[in-house]
Formats: sequence, C-alpha cells, structure tokens
Amino acid sequence: METIWRAVGASPDPQDYAGIEFWSNPERTGWLTKQGAYIPTWRRRWFVLKQGKLFWFKDSFVTRTSVPRGVIPAATCITVKGAEDILHKPFAFQLSTNQHSTMYFIADSEKEKEEWINSIGRSIVQHSGSVTDSEVVDYDSRRCIDFLAPRCELLPVAAVNLCLVDPHNCQVSKAILRESSSSLN
Repeated sequence: METIWRAVGASPDPQDYAGIEFWSNPERTGWLTKQGAYIPTWRRRWFVLKQGKLFWFKDSFVTRTSVPRGVIPAATCITVKGAEDILHKPFAFQLSTNQHSTMYFIADSEKEKEEWINSIGRSIVQHSGSVTDSEVVDYDSRRCIDFLAPRCELLPVAAVNLCLVDPHNCQVSKAILRESSSSLN
C-alpha cells in the first residue's frame, strides 16, 4: 500500500528523494495547478523536475531544508499528454502511472503545458530502465535532424518530441508523441 501512496504523490518517503538536490539546478521548475489525488480540489503548487523525480511544494522558495509535498518517480510513469478534452479546462494535461493512477495538472499557458509535457516525457524515457542516455535523441536539436535525415525515412507524425534510435541501423524503436489539436483530427 505504501508504494501506491508514493506513486500517486501522497506522503512522500524521504527515501524517495534521498541524494537528490532538488533545490539546486533542476531540469524544470514552475507553477502548476494540481488536482488532489483523493479530494478533487485544485491547488497551485511549485513543481521541480530533477533526476527522474517530479516534486511539488507549497511555495517556490525551495531550499536544502524544504520537504516536498509529493513526489512522482518518472520510472513509474507511463504517459503524459494533454487533457483539455477530459477536464474541459485550457492548458490541462495528465500523467498516468503504472499503478493505475492518473494525476491532472493545469499550466498557465499552452507554451508552459507543452514544455512540461516535453520535459516529463523526456524524463520518462530516460528513466524507464530500457534505454541508455546515448539512445535518447531530441528532435528539437539540430544534431538529431542531421543524424536522421540522410539515413531515415521520417514517419508522417504530426509532432514527435523524442524518439529512441538504434544508431546502428537508424530505426525508430519508440516515440513519445505530443498531442495537438491537428493530430487529433
């Protein structure tokens, strides 16, 4: 039962974040409105993504002595995608875990929502245990396009954020897709 509590972000165990300096050089930070796991109220929280863990705090002043209100290990996450159609709220997205729980968030803008989806998605891939850092390719980087263009036939996908590429034969083995209104039609 304790594992489920931690997977949905409730009552974080200090072991869940031991050795992670979440107050120093995080991969991403920002305000998101989060729906409660058991009582569906919406609360604005400061989120920190660092070393495959998504932490949240009551305020943005995060120090060495801060205690997270919750933590979600990216290794337990399966998907992160837009959720405007489910929640009927702009800039909404959802994060689903392998413990059959789904958490909902609302960003302050479309840009912020997309950046959070990209960052969390990248972290899910990097910490899934089935991929090494050298296999993660970011489609936003010029190096990826230079690497893929002469060797691969790009798939007709509306918006691919990340892909895992076998560098020996350049076959895309897994992709995380960013949902957009054009790809839903």
